[in-house]
Amino acid sequence: MNRRQCYIMILLLAFLASIDSFSQKRKRQEEDFGFNLKHSLQKKTIIPFKVYSNLVVIKVVVNDKDTLNFILDTGVSSIFLTDPDLGKKMKFNYVRKVQITGAGEEKALEANITIGHKVQIGDVVGNHQNLVVLSEDILRLSEFMGVPIHGIFGHDLFDNFVVTIDYATSQLTLTRPNKFKLKKKHGDRYPIVVTQNKPYTDSFFITAYNSEETPVRLVIDTGAGHALLLNESETKIPLPDKVIRANLGRGLNGEIFGHIGRVSSLRMGEIELKDVLASFPDSLSFSMKFPASDNDRQGSIGCEFLRRFKVTFNYSEGYMALKPIKKKIKEGFEQDMSGLSIKATGKDYKEFIVTEVSDDSPAYYAGMQEGDQIIFLNNVNMKDLTISDIIRVLARKEGKQIEVFFRRKGELEFASFELKRII
Repeated sequence: MNRRQCYIMILLLAFLASIDSFSQKRKRQEEDFGFNLKHSLQKKTIIPFKVYSNLVVIKVVVNDKDTLNFILDTGVSSIFLTDPDLGKKMKFNYVRKVQITGAGEEKALEANITIGHKVQIGDVVGNHQNLVVLSEDILRLSEFMGVPIHGIFGHDLFDNFVVTIDYATSQLTLTRPNKFKLKKKHGDRYPIVVTQNKPYTDSFFITAYNSEETPVRLVIDTGAGHALLLNESETKIPLPDKVIRANLGRGLNGEIFGHIGRVSSLRMGEIELKDVLASFPDSLSFSMKFPASDNDRQGSIGCEFLRRFKVTFNYSEGYMALKPIKKKIKEGFEQDMSGLSIKATGKDYKEFIVTEVSDDSPAYYAGMQEGDQIIFLNNVNMKDLTISDIIRVLARKEGKQIEVFFRRKGELEFASFELKRII
């Protein structure tokens, strides 16, 4: 997993503290604000999605005219537009400003509220919806996912429907709760509790190296790209002996710093995965930003774990179900082995620029530098690749030979190196 994937982990958590009181007002008008299927006799709808940097991205139509790309996030209380230029383009009228305090070490971010919009996802429609528009595109999601990303939403779908995310077929199924029946095809059932609009579970057990199995209370976070995030101060799980210091990404209020290491195993019922990558964010830049209501949260499970399953959320009956995907469940958990961090820019996000080269990494010793534009990767034109493709290539197999043609100051240059497992 590329280090920049990790920054997605803050999406859900950073938004909740400042916006929750606003979303609660919407709950009092459930009839007006709830999402519903277009046809009264319709039991369910199936919506295609795409996965970028481990995250589920679906098409959302706003006001019957603008089709936008949104990240599906289990715990986001409101509908967020992360691109402030959209507010100008769509000529929104703002009724209120709010301050958002999230992960990072910088000042709070300002956002604007606009009301009374129609939002449609497939056959699901929400009328009179309120949108929260960030005043600055601080997350730069499009650059690090390689496609235009316009916003984040999710809680209203999970709250109104039984939601099944099938990573094998790239299909999202939304079913009326009173029409849903859990079957064997959905996998094993595990209890969840929805608190502050976030699904928690006590069903996970972690074994660190040279220690006993420890139960943990985790948020199930579809807005996070990591496999496992642990708040070291809230668990009995120590920082692993072998870790790398890393910039885990950027939150709403600045950079997120911490460590990346591994735990021996992560178990949920009869499902057990070995050598799982875990992120340990610094308390200064991350954990201290959460409200008191989050104090019993010991960490979170993200999509690097969830993508190995068919996942069903049933908030109304208080459970989630996991069905392993045979091909994906056998995949190991891997970190970038090149030392490169890359962003996508330009038309259609097909220009790939190196944003960071880790010291003492294979790419570092091959002479690559920040600002290099990659043109070919292993003889494949970068225009034929996505950020997700690049991440897979650079984390695939230790010892794999990588050949890069890149442009630096107008000159075409070449670098070659072998991937090396860093953690």
